[in-house]
Amino acid sequence: MRTSRWLKLVGLCGAILLLFATATGAAVQGELEIFSWWAGDEGPALEALIAMYEEKHPEVTVINATVTGGAGVNAKAVLKTRMLGGDPPDTFQVHAGQERSGTWVVANRMEDRTWLYEEEGWMEVFPADLLDLLSTDEGIWSVPVNIHRSNVMYYIPDNLAQWGVDVPKTWDEFFAIAPKLEAQGIIPLSVGENWTATHLWECVALSVLGPEKYGQLWDGTLSWKSPEVIEVWELFGRILEYTNPDAPSLSWQQATDMVVNGQAAFNIMGDWASGYMSTTLKLEPGTGYGWAPAPGTEGVFIMLSDSFGLPVGCRHRENAIAWLRMLGSLEGQDTFNPLKGSISARIDSDLTKYNVYLQSAANDWRTNRIVGSLAHGVVANERFMNDFATVMDIFLATKNAEAAANAAEAVAIQAGIGR
Repeated sequence: MRTSRWLKLVGLCGAILLLFATATGAAVQGELEIFSWWAGDEGPALEALIAMYEEKHPEVTVINATVTGGAGVNAKAVLKTRMLGGDPPDTFQVHAGQERSGTWVVANRMEDRTWLYEEEGWMEVFPADLLDLLSTDEGIWSVPVNIHRSNVMYYIPDNLAQWGVDVPKTWDEFFAIAPKLEAQGIIPLSVGENWTATHLWECVALSVLGPEKYGQLWDGTLSWKSPEVIEVWELFGRILEYTNPDAPSLSWQQATDMVVNGQAAFNIMGDWASGYMSTTLKLEPGTGYGWAPAPGTEGVFIMLSDSFGLPVGCRHRENAIAWLRMLGSLEGQDTFNPLKGSISARIDSDLTKYNVYLQSAANDWRTNRIVGSLAHGVVANERFMNDFATVMDIFLATKNAEAAANAAEAVAIQAGIGR
């Protein structure tokens, strides 16, 4: 009799477990729309993640809703239309920091992911400073997939040897070698469209201001009209004299190509350029291309982090949660980042899976002073970034440092920087 009851109990438990498994499996099925700006040469890293997700969840059809455009300029405009129109994607790429918190979190458009961090043990594997960028007092709002460095100067070692120049450690050294390069028909520094100019500007600002005053720009304690910031614009203007005149028509990849093809000596870009050169162009880091901190920024790491969150009201919530779990996993991070040209956001990643450039970036991440990127949404909200792009366009046309500083001050006040 006891045996019969035990068998019935086992059968009942088995049925419950089967029901639970079926319900869980049913939850992760249907579609998953992933919204990002990773296309073209940045596409293989995202495609590797999608392939991993589809292998883990074969009942889900992934919709890769990529909108092309460097630094997400075009994607952010499309996203804003969809979010405000009540049609959010299931999950979307966003830079950690003010780009997310100052835009979508304050508008109550994102779900808190604190419980997911606790379930997955991520509090212990993501650095505390990064967790701060992902959080507000009310919660943790996205899952980081990588760490990028923005203040990197790229070059081709063989070309520099041929032209008889060394890598400049300061802007004064750059100005000393620039005429020598121009005399040989070489553009000293390649630049692309507007956002790449802002990317260069933040590196120049760090070199002039240092990390303390650079940070004060974003907490409102250093005026944009101060002599130091005017000096940034003046130096930036001098540097632009040694760049390519067709910059506004070029993507960041095309600006990088100018260095690879021997048309330009240097390019300052994030380490996705390393991913482009090593993954797409098949150049060997260290021999095929070289790198150094942007002039005047040695010992400081300007960081940004791509992350994904969960929008309120998305159509396939459980599928999106499964995507976020995978992104934050050790397997997900170490699959994506070697292809993307970035380092893992986790502190326990296997660096033997990363090339020599990424190993050097990981070492710098752990030992350098860390500051946030302007061009990539860490230190300033979306309103400031949009209006600063207009300030940059005006400066590129006029080269008026004081006017740019005054305009940036007005933009900062309107965007609530430091207030």
